[in-house]
Amino acid sequence: MMLRRDDVATPVTGVLDFEGYGNLIDVLERAWQRYPEHIAFSNLGSDLSYCELDQKSRDFAAYLQCSTVLQPGDRFAIQLPNLLQYPIVLFGALRAGLVVVNISPQQNVDELQHQLCDSGAKGLLLQACAASQLETVIEQTKLNTVIVTEQGDALPNWKRFFVNASARYLKTGVPAYHQLPGAVDYCHVMQQGSRLAFSSLEISGADLALLQYSGGTTALSKAAMLTHHNLLANLIQVKLALNGVTEPGCETVIAPLPLYHLYSFTVSCMLMLEIGAKVVLISDSQDTNAFIHELKRHEFTIFSGSNTLFSDLCQQSAFSSLRFDRLKLTISGGMALNPAVAECWQQLTGCSILEGYGLAETAPIISVNPPAAARLGSIGLPVAGTEIRLVDDDGAEVPVGGSGELCVRGAQVMQGYWKQPQQTAQVFDDDGWLRTGDIASIGERGYLTLVDRKKDVINVSGFSVYPSELEQVISAHPDVDDCVVVGVPGFEQGEQVKLYLVSANPDLTVQQIRQHCRERLTAYKIPSQVEFRKELPRSAVGKVLRRALRDAEQQKRHPDRPQVALLNGVQSTPFYTE
Repeated sequence: MMLRRDDVATPVTGVLDFEGYGNLIDVLERAWQRYPEHIAFSNLGSDLSYCELDQKSRDFAAYLQCSTVLQPGDRFAIQLPNLLQYPIVLFGALRAGLVVVNISPQQNVDELQHQLCDSGAKGLLLQACAASQLETVIEQTKLNTVIVTEQGDALPNWKRFFVNASARYLKTGVPAYHQLPGAVDYCHVMQQGSRLAFSSLEISGADLALLQYSGGTTALSKAAMLTHHNLLANLIQVKLALNGVTEPGCETVIAPLPLYHLYSFTVSCMLMLEIGAKVVLISDSQDTNAFIHELKRHEFTIFSGSNTLFSDLCQQSAFSSLRFDRLKLTISGGMALNPAVAECWQQLTGCSILEGYGLAETAPIISVNPPAAARLGSIGLPVAGTEIRLVDDDGAEVPVGGSGELCVRGAQVMQGYWKQPQQTAQVFDDDGWLRTGDIASIGERGYLTLVDRKKDVINVSGFSVYPSELEQVISAHPDVDDCVVVGVPGFEQGEQVKLYLVSANPDLTVQQIRQHCRERLTAYKIPSQVEFRKELPRSAVGKVLRRALRDAEQQKRHPDRPQVALLNGVQSTPFYTE
């Protein structure tokens, strides 16, 4: 089945109007000209105006141009949480004509080495607390420029001293490092850059802007090549989808998800610069008390987050005491939204959640629920200029009412995987359609519903079992706090359904869970294995790492095989299993 213009509530095809933007730098330059004294970003109690962001990013770019050997087209990695340094460094690197490589600060050593070596990054800015990790792999990389920053380095002098001292001595501390030859301090870079001349470059929309790494079915991540035009297209697409809701120069946005994640990068950074919003960067959303305390300081109008984050906040009594009278837009991405969580958020805040869907390969947003006609349980309508179709395993379009692999074509779709021609060929067909690997269905008026990841579908005796269906049923049990379903090898052939479950009730039994399932699911869908855990391994945006669980199962069955490093080095502890 393919979506055409007459099939949906809003047009999905046609040529996008880039509104005069040639590259991402144009977005910042137009923003500071329109809103020079408005606050662009706020973090740790300090603000950065649009004018200051423009100037500081120019200073950073001047340093890169005049005091390093980096050349336009070189890759420059940024490994930072949500700090004021991130937008400064991002736009500084782009202004110098570099290709930005976003790297998670939670990356384990093996994945850090892989991404630095695979991208061929010659420059890196990272937080001091991660420098000891870099120390172990730097000799295997091509890095010639390393800049180290501390948490408070972009804050005023007195606050910088206090925040940095607190990070070193009162919190987790900063591990010592010694072997980073030529590494320079961020504050020194900014001081030097302010005295140097910046030279503007001609940057084409076809030039690469980002290498965005995403996980796959293999142990090593691969990088989506995204041009300035890919990212600009998605910015304009999301802006059109939210048309009439946002008011230029008047919005305050809460951004708890890391900007190195492409969903947050597009929604909380690029889009909000375009509309002149104030973006409140939350450096550590897992510190719930500090997070809620920060929320009290702002009359926020927009909140972007993920299902896990919404769920955690709804369980906090301090959060329910906040004022939400100005909140008019909540956007969810990064993982599937649980309807129960969405309903709880609506009741608590008075604001419904708009769920969207996307991939790193699509810069990232493919679809989003329209604010005036959101449908709970749906991932919404394709954004403007985006074509959608569903295909079966043979590539044939599925009939109306069926489910199939979601394929997409549009201006936001990546150029391919960096240095991976074979993997690129596997996901693109001859007509330029990108196969997303997700199973979806198309309902009334073109609304999309995500069924599951194709690679996560479990084959039980020839029957397809969709983990998301089971998880939704099981999470409705009052004693289930968290759960995930994966397929594990069966005793004879095919797979078995295994459930990992988190519960605060120590008296909850496997039998009670199975009985709950028997009353609501077909027999072959009932988990044959149930394992209670204290927590589930999750990514930085809260998505459960199914691959980590599958790898652990393989290790149990084949203990002599080398163990694959889990993403982010996260491994949870089981209570008991049956």
